[in-house]
Amino acid sequence: MSDADSDELFSREDPIFAKKELLEINHLPDHGRIVGRDDEISALANALNPALFNQSPSNVLLYGKTGTGKSLCAKHVSRRLVDEADEEGVAVGVAYVDCAQDSTETQAVQTIASTTNTPETDVSIPDKGISTSTYYKRLWRILDEEYDVVIVILDEIDKLENDDILMQLSRAGEAGKLERCKLGVIGISNKIKYKDRMDERVKSSLCEREFVFPPYDANQLRSIMDARSDAFREGVLEPGTIPLAAAQAAQEHGDARKAIDILRYAGELAQAENAETVREEYVKKARERAENDRFRELIRGATPHSKYALQALAILSMDNSEDAFRTSRVYEVYEQVCRQMDSDPLSTRRVRDLLREQAFLDVIEQTRQSGGSAEGSYTEHRLLEDPQVVKNVLVSEG
Repeated sequence: MSDADSDELFSREDPIFAKKELLEINHLPDHGRIVGRDDEISALANALNPALFNQSPSNVLLYGKTGTGKSLCAKHVSRRLVDEADEEGVAVGVAYVDCAQDSTETQAVQTIASTTNTPETDVSIPDKGISTSTYYKRLWRILDEEYDVVIVILDEIDKLENDDILMQLSRAGEAGKLERCKLGVIGISNKIKYKDRMDERVKSSLCEREFVFPPYDANQLRSIMDARSDAFREGVLEPGTIPLAAAQAAQEHGDARKAIDILRYAGELAQAENAETVREEYVKKARERAENDRFRELIRGATPHSKYALQALAILSMDNSEDAFRTSRVYEVYEQVCRQMDSDPLSTRRVRDLLREQAFLDVIEQTRQSGGSAEGSYTEHRLLEDPQVVKNVLVSEG
């Protein structure tokens, strides 16, 4: 065996992280690690409490910006409900749907059915190949056979193509689809204006209770990261690392997810450089990476021409002293971007619609201005993200 073969290619010990999973996005922490959301947890538990008595829980809509703990609290309360209901002899099930991934009615109902199905049923839920109505029929059968109460969590509910599944779920009992099982729906959205787009019939049956999750402040973000500091080996975090990461996240968005991302990225940078500690300089570098990832998440699923329009707005914002621009100016630069991408530009009206969609997603802000009798009214568009971050991400994905 050569010397090269005898050398260890992989490190058998991680010098930085002890429990890195504590810093992963999908990690569901224990109750003691959930910081600053006691009121929200209590309110949500109160809405679901009837399930303990085999009664119908309230339907709930949770609003708030990304990283404010909505999904975390919904999963935590639902998990606690399942455990406590079991002690009372009530069978409660939970189905979680990521509507950004399962955006059609068929995809969403298939996910709910496959999640709630058990080996005890003889019901088959294939990935595809059957109609939407058949998925529903099999879902109702599973729920009535296996559960007293089921909580359906629809995360990023605003990404659903339409309200059809909301209509089915919220009215399943009164429509006679379910004979025994009671259904409760928790809808989660980053968009406070989401309800304005809902069908009035759905709104009346679904929006029983609504809770708004405010952004975290710097102290709460620091507590959140302190609660997960045992993700690192003892003595690895320098004293100023967590306070700096918390301050940066609070200053930008009050986003706990971003704060934890910054901390994890800082650790990975220290690891890559074989450093013994995670210093403040790594936090500063990690912030840029977190910003890029955050914006990439915001535009996930955006069409190429939506990205071209955003790139045009970013170019304008970087090249001019002002930060808000008329549709006509955005469209001129959009046409230039299309030429660079060897793509035929869409009409001005269609680009205006694409910009309106990005405003709904809180990527940009739109303001209606009056130009007086000579010009009439017009719309101005302003990026809510760092233009350099927007351009970097869009160019890298182009």
